[in-house]
Amino acid sequence: MSELHETAPGAGVQLNALSEIEARAAAGRIPWKGPLILAALRAILFFAVQGLLAIGYFAFHRPCAWHEAGRWWTVYGTVVDIGCLVGLRFFTRREGLRLRDLIGPLRLRHGHDVFVGLGVFLLVFPSIVGGSMLAQRMLYGPLTTATSVYLTQLHALPLWAFIYSVTVWWVISSPTEEAIYQGYALPRLRALTGRTWVAMMVAGFWWAAQHALLPFVPDWKYLLFRFLQFVPAVLILMTIYLRTRRLGPLILGHWCMDILGAIMTASH
Repeated sequence: MSELHETAPGAGVQLNALSEIEARAAAGRIPWKGPLILAALRAILFFAVQGLLAIGYFAFHRPCAWHEAGRWWTVYGTVVDIGCLVGLRFFTRREGLRLRDLIGPLRLRHGHDVFVGLGVFLLVFPSIVGGSMLAQRMLYGPLTTATSVYLTQLHALPLWAFIYSVTVWWVISSPTEEAIYQGYALPRLRALTGRTWVAMMVAGFWWAAQHALLPFVPDWKYLLFRFLQFVPAVLILMTIYLRTRRLGPLILGHWCMDILGAIMTASH
C-alpha cells in the first residue's frame, strides 16, 4: 500500500508512454510542428532575449551592448523558460496531457530518486568536462589561461543577480530543459519517424546547440566548441531516459550540474 501511495501522484504518466504517444501520432493528434518547434524554441528564445536586451543597452549608448546583454543569461534565462513552458503547455494540452504527465513516476521511498539523481550527476558531469577538453584540443590546441576564461564565458553580475542565479534560475531551468527535449520532443519524434536514432539526432542537436547561446558570441569556433562540449552529455542523458522513461532523477542530476555551472561562470 505504501508503494501505491508513493506513486499515485504519477498515475497519469502512462499518457506519456511510447505506446500512447504512437497511438496519438497515428490518430493525427501529434503534428510534426509540435516537437520540431519545441526542440528549436529554447535556442531561438535565448538569442531573441539577448538581442532585445542588447537593443536596450545600445539605445542607452552602452559600449559592447551585445556582450553586456549576454552576461545576464542566468537571469533572463527564466524568461526563456517561461516561454518554453507556455509552448510546451500549448502542445501537450492538445494531446490531453498535463505538464506533470511528462515527468514520469517518482520513487522517493528511501531516497531512491535522490541517489539515482546524484549518480546521474556523477556520470554526466565528467562527460561535459571530457567533451570540453576534447573540443578545446580540436579547435584551439593547447590553451592559455586567457583562452580558458573566454571559453567558460565568465560574467560579472551584481550581487542580487548572482544570488538569483545560484538560488532560483536552476530550479526552473533544469526541469524545463528535461521536459522539452526528453519528456516531449524525443519520444514524439521517435513515434513520428519510427527511428530512435533520428529522434536522438534531432532532439540532441537542438539540446546541445542551445548551450552555444549561453550566451551567444558571434565566433564560429566558440559556437562549435560549446556545441561539441555538450554532445556526450546529451547522448548519455537521452539514453538513460529512453531506458527509464522517468525524468525525476534526471532533473535532480541536472539541478546539480546547473548549480555548479552557475557558480563556475557567474561572479560578482
